[in-house]
Amino acid sequence: MTIVAIDKVSIGPNRRPLKDHKVAELMQSIRANGLLNPITLDQNLTLIAGLHRLTACKLLGLTQIECHVVTCTDDDHARLAEIDENLIRNELEALERSELWLERDQILERMGLRARPGDNQYTQRPREPKSSKPKASGAGGGETSSPPARTTLELAKEAGYTDRTFQQGKQIARDIAPQVKEVIRGTPAAKSPKTLLKIARAGGEARRQAEEAERAAAAARDKRLKAEAEEQARIAAQARAKQTELQLVALQQEQAAKLAKLTTRSIQRQDQSTGEAAVADATPAVNAQPGDTWLLDKHLVYCGDSAGADFIDCLPSNAALAVAPLPTSPWEHDYLAEEARVVAIVCSEGRIHEFCSRHRMPFQFELLIGEHYVALFSQQPLVRPEKPIGVEGIEGIVTYLVSLYTKPGHFVINPDLGQGEVLITCERMGRVCFACADQPERVERAIARWQKWTGKPAEKTNLRD
Repeated sequence: MTIVAIDKVSIGPNRRPLKDHKVAELMQSIRANGLLNPITLDQNLTLIAGLHRLTACKLLGLTQIECHVVTCTDDDHARLAEIDENLIRNELEALERSELWLERDQILERMGLRARPGDNQYTQRPREPKSSKPKASGAGGGETSSPPARTTLELAKEAGYTDRTFQQGKQIARDIAPQVKEVIRGTPAAKSPKTLLKIARAGGEARRQAEEAERAAAAARDKRLKAEAEEQARIAAQARAKQTELQLVALQQEQAAKLAKLTTRSIQRQDQSTGEAAVADATPAVNAQPGDTWLLDKHLVYCGDSAGADFIDCLPSNAALAVAPLPTSPWEHDYLAEEARVVAIVCSEGRIHEFCSRHRMPFQFELLIGEHYVALFSQQPLVRPEKPIGVEGIEGIVTYLVSLYTKPGHFVINPDLGQGEVLITCERMGRVCFACADQPERVERAIARWQKWTGKPAEKTNLRD
């Protein structure tokens, strides 16, 4: 055990981000019991393990700290020691753990120590490391770090992970684009291996094209074929950009599906807990008549023809999304394609082809969401989800669509109120809904449901005055 001055400890790159709550917990423990687990430094007093402990001691005003000093023969050995220290800790998120698994394997490969089929590297003489980095110099003494005694896979198994989980983890770290990883960090997706694996597999063809072009560019550079190298580099950059785009969409789709499942259950529980009698008792009576316009805080509800000029004149020209069922009566809502960036039509199986043959909205693709079919229309290209979406019920479908195609503050058009699914979803998610129904009783039910949710009154208005 060694005691060093805290201000002499240096912190290298590639450190895990600090977690404030963990630092706070350690400060309390150290204040009460002292530092029970010393930090680990290399011979140059560079931190290998214990950033949270070191930070807690600094914040407590300590000037010295206990440490273990190990002698690392080069940078690769120092990084391996740091990785191994991190891998034994339970608070790692799935993304971070996967990246450490892959980095450790890459270091072992570089050092010529990666296990191969049939190897027994613990009884054989280690192969000469491929790295030519000079040995580090500095403080002497301390323990000497030897070549890794275990493969990365063995470390994973010791922590309770299977071969399959380990291989999938490396795929996650290798195949998710760097820009996408930065978006994922700190979100619930970073903790979910299942979600991460779906994202890693998205854009697979684009990734393969990029890798092929990158190899071709490298070969052209070796042959000093400048024009060919530049062309292959351009192809690779385009493919990487496409991979990133597809993976970001996959992330959004996973987040939207998860939110839809959670909120559907929440809505159902709240509606069931109050019941229709409670709605009648708790909300003021609303008497809707054709031609009435109601303001529900920031939302607008119109009683009348959703294809008529009065409703259309109320609509914003830059809505992010329009959601409507495909009615049995004639469809007169092609105007939605001009009012909203994305139009989603909920329909039954087999009706999309007939619908598209009779109308001019720009069809993109059809989705199966739970047991319902949703046709997506847009003037701009949309990325299609790779697999069916496991969301049940109209509430779930609406939540999924609103989450995927809008952001807080965006406008959503709903030309058919139904049971107020779109209105309530917009209220919950901070969107602004413009809704319509031609039957007064449907308007009254939707407004009553909104009043129950918010505790606010609806205000009748006349926007033409």
